[in-house]
Amino acid sequence: MTVALGIDTGGTYTDAVLVNSRTGEILSKAKSLTTKHDLSIGIKQAILSVLKDEQKPVSADNISLVALSTTLATNAIAEGHGVPVCLMLIGYDPELIQRYKFQHELATDDIVYLNGGHDIRGNEVSPLDEHAAKHAIDQRRNHVSAFAVSGFFGALNPIHELKIQQLINDMSDLPVTCGHELSTRFNSIKRATTAALNARLIPIIQDLIANVRSSLAKLSINAPLMVVKGDGSLVRAEWAMKRPIETVLSGPASSAIGAFQLAGNKDFWAVDVGGTTTDIVELLQGKPKLNPEGANIGGWRTMVEAVDVHTLGLGGDSHIRCSSEQKLQIGPKRVVPLCKLASEYPEILRDLQRQVKIKRFKDDAGQFLILGRKPHHQLSEKDKSVLNRLNASPQSMKKLVDKTFRVDPWVSRRIQYLEKIGLVQRAAFTPTDALHVINRFQRWNSEASKLGAELLAHQFGLAVIDFCKKAILAVSKQLAAAVITKAIEDEEGAVQWEKEPTAKVLLQRALDDVQEKQLGCKVMLRRPIVALGAPVEAYMPAAADKLQTELIVPSHAEVANAIGAVSGGVIQRFRMYIRPMDAGLTFRLHLPDGSKDFSELEQAVGYAHEYMVPHAKEQARQAGAEQVEIKIDRTDKRAKVRGHQDVYLGTQLIYTAFGRPNFEFNL
Repeated sequence: MTVALGIDTGGTYTDAVLVNSRTGEILSKAKSLTTKHDLSIGIKQAILSVLKDEQKPVSADNISLVALSTTLATNAIAEGHGVPVCLMLIGYDPELIQRYKFQHELATDDIVYLNGGHDIRGNEVSPLDEHAAKHAIDQRRNHVSAFAVSGFFGALNPIHELKIQQLINDMSDLPVTCGHELSTRFNSIKRATTAALNARLIPIIQDLIANVRSSLAKLSINAPLMVVKGDGSLVRAEWAMKRPIETVLSGPASSAIGAFQLAGNKDFWAVDVGGTTTDIVELLQGKPKLNPEGANIGGWRTMVEAVDVHTLGLGGDSHIRCSSEQKLQIGPKRVVPLCKLASEYPEILRDLQRQVKIKRFKDDAGQFLILGRKPHHQLSEKDKSVLNRLNASPQSMKKLVDKTFRVDPWVSRRIQYLEKIGLVQRAAFTPTDALHVINRFQRWNSEASKLGAELLAHQFGLAVIDFCKKAILAVSKQLAAAVITKAIEDEEGAVQWEKEPTAKVLLQRALDDVQEKQLGCKVMLRRPIVALGAPVEAYMPAAADKLQTELIVPSHAEVANAIGAVSGGVIQRFRMYIRPMDAGLTFRLHLPDGSKDFSELEQAVGYAHEYMVPHAKEQARQAGAEQVEIKIDRTDKRAKVRGHQDVYLGTQLIYTAFGRPNFEFNL
């Protein structure tokens, strides 16, 4: 029997499944907590549990493939985490970027502008300022964890990007990402953002893969390791470590594929409620829709080809708090539930009890800080002192501020910075805590949840049980609103409820069903919802009822991501462009390593095929495929001009290489 092991490492849980590769039968499944301070602990626990299934035990020798999907990259971007990165822009206009506030879209505050770059034909605009580049690298190599490089029109001519990459490699051992490596599509800002985000994610994904491999080795599992990309396809782990941005939306892609494997419906909405985020994907004819514009995560616009997903910062571990306007706020920040924290550190119960006793109903009541991942760069002495205090045990916000910062006016910013880069985590009241209080879910310390609920309920003037029910219903309403938003966006374009007050009122009427109002409103979702994730039975029935649609919660819904991870193939896509030059007398073909001119269009197309078909096949093999096939799509762009024949504007060639995972590639 040939067996595939699927693993999904999310922000809250790590899931594992064993699947018969020939029949698709699910042999066993298991869940464990994701241990962020040491991912290998949770991964190993999940694998051990799935291997020791008493009904259908499987030997490690029978596992021929390991496939990993993860929400870590998605969550890191959504929560603003990642290592410090320097983004080097070649040929960009800093005044133009400032004027249109593009700097806020570049995913890092450390930006270096260099002279150089190319024009729309791939011709050099000005020589590359290598001296300035060396100076910038020398100043930053001990203060950042990675570099990103993007040249203006670098997609058409990457020579300057490659030169900067070589300088960084010569002067440091830090990872460097070039924009042209990730996308050859046009949009200089999105390409730069994608490169910066990729650089920010490299250490996170490297740590994850290292931990997975360590766990596999300890269990004598020698099968090849592959990682799910954002479009649902698979790549070798080595490939993913260099291009972690491509694993953004890996989790949603896997859950969508898993939803189809489990539910069997061809057209439906997959709603995956996790600990950190909820992902909504439309499936047509059994396939998740891809976003042609590139993935948009946490407000960052990227060029990553991925599932067309609406990601909402809402899940079982979302932070529940009282706003300054005395309104209930849930998410988008993920925190550690109080019930889980108390199960690991029972001493926090005394602190919570004290806060309730003295009626400490302030903004940070019931909130704690604990250690996150290890630092990858130098820290200030003040920040080091925070981490040192958290070494022994979690600290309440009040204690930490009083003992470490005293009268430091920048305390909030320091803590937010340490949270942003993932070195500390916040613990607070969550929907998971609310479920513990009303006895809908029992896994950890309910007493901590009740104390946290009491601190918040007082601020709303509610009894503890009523407050928790209100919080859970609010989660259901947010989920329903997110599905409505996604459905409208797919059909009508972007939705901005805050700028459309009348539409927002109708949405609220549909979700709240306020009886005293003269005008009622209802909405109907025409396709069923396939709900995935462990907590969906608590939240989704009320959401589906608001949407007047069928709700399907399939068997094994809680491990759908891991099932989807082992259900994909290897796919690599490459875009090439041909542009007319010299009034159409010559044609310039833009290749991955430069450009080449031809006197005839079909000569350029023929050369592109000769170059790209073997190149695409080799890249697919390096990504972990065997029996590779190539699909070529050609689009000639023409424009009609009055009084003339159609004017040729250019040609786009898309090469898609696809194959099944190679079970025997070298590790």
